[in-house]
Amino acid sequence: MSLNGSTDTPTNPTKTASLLQGIFLVAANRPSLLNLDVVATIMAAAAITQTGARFPGIAALFEKSSISSSNSVDASRKKDAVANMFLSNAATRNPPGDLTKGFVEKHLGGSSKTLRLQDFKLLRILGTGTFARVWLVRLAHPMQGAEDRVFALKVLRKTEVIKLKQVDHVNHERAILADVAGYPFITTLITTFTDSECLYMLLDYCPGGEIFSYLRRQRRFPEHVSRFYLAEIVLILEFLHEREGVAYRDLKPENILLDAAGHVKLVDFGFAKRVRDRETYTLCGTPEYLAPEVIQSQGHSTAVDWWALGILMYEFITGYPPFWHQNPMEIYKQIIHKSITFPQHDPPISSDAQDLILALCTVDRSHRLGNLSGGAADVKSHPFFASVNWDDVYARRHDGPIIPKLSGASDDSCFERYSEDEGQVDIYTQEAREKWDSAFEGF
Repeated sequence: MSLNGSTDTPTNPTKTASLLQGIFLVAANRPSLLNLDVVATIMAAAAITQTGARFPGIAALFEKSSISSSNSVDASRKKDAVANMFLSNAATRNPPGDLTKGFVEKHLGGSSKTLRLQDFKLLRILGTGTFARVWLVRLAHPMQGAEDRVFALKVLRKTEVIKLKQVDHVNHERAILADVAGYPFITTLITTFTDSECLYMLLDYCPGGEIFSYLRRQRRFPEHVSRFYLAEIVLILEFLHEREGVAYRDLKPENILLDAAGHVKLVDFGFAKRVRDRETYTLCGTPEYLAPEVIQSQGHSTAVDWWALGILMYEFITGYPPFWHQNPMEIYKQIIHKSITFPQHDPPISSDAQDLILALCTVDRSHRLGNLSGGAADVKSHPFFASVNWDDVYARRHDGPIIPKLSGASDDSCFERYSEDEGQVDIYTQEAREKWDSAFEGF
């Protein structure tokens, strides 16, 4: 059993079903930025996020046969060069200590300085959840030329991480983000640090906000818009699976941000895990997006992300996921037993789009597109992507179909407002330090 209470050993499906019935969903009014809604579960089981609040009034949507919708800056050479260098030299990575040292030298002056919360000015909360908050911050005493730069600072209270059995997930997130830093469609971890009460992850700020927000406003995306975002996400999964051996395990619109040019940035790696050729049995994710093998405790690997991509594609094109119910247990039953059907839309959902969704959402993962011998190449060669130039996608040669309305790089208008009141906070006692500090040595 791992430190966070999630087991990586095979479990009995009957016990798992019983266990799922006892899960309490502890989250804010809606799934929030950066997977901050990671949930405590009963008897060291799963981390599964809240479902009902994602779709207020969704029953009405299912009754409608048609849902209305509304309808160039190249990627910087510097970022492309960084990304290409990263991909061509994947074995050479900055050790965690070098990340902090480089940031301190560049922005704070002097490589011997220890990074502290006091080095930043907290501007506003971008997202909040059960045991973490994400703040928009800027340097309290910036070097000349860095006065206007802002960052996203993820703050995790040690007491809550321990209480919710998320120690391993937090450490996995930090390690994986450090390894993938520089990939163009993934949020960049700049550095991490810690103090007596909290863990901190300093990330590049992505000002466009969640793609979830744009989808809710437009109700659904036209296929050409969906294709643009899906192509970039396919490259992310190809990179994570085939270069890094990582299963992401929490693909959903809330975890996809848009940058200033309308390109995607995948955030929140709290459930990501290196699996390589192994399987894991940890129950985690968001109910509507869980693959059948996760629910049935059959052991799972990177194939769960291809299933989730199919669910995401369905939600992009129709405005809601194929499986939904107020009761998560009913969602799980639908995923296992119900076939995906498509609503009547005007214009109709193309046969290529339907075929790709069904190929990705194949219950038998041995036949699931993306999990076959061809890997991501099979997905990229599907007729739905026939018009896509994959080199252009990676190079970000075309602006996104939705360009966030921003006044500047530090604009925060695309994010919802959250209260700064933390409520009652548990103290990280000396006894807890003696027991748990070694588990946070990576920070």
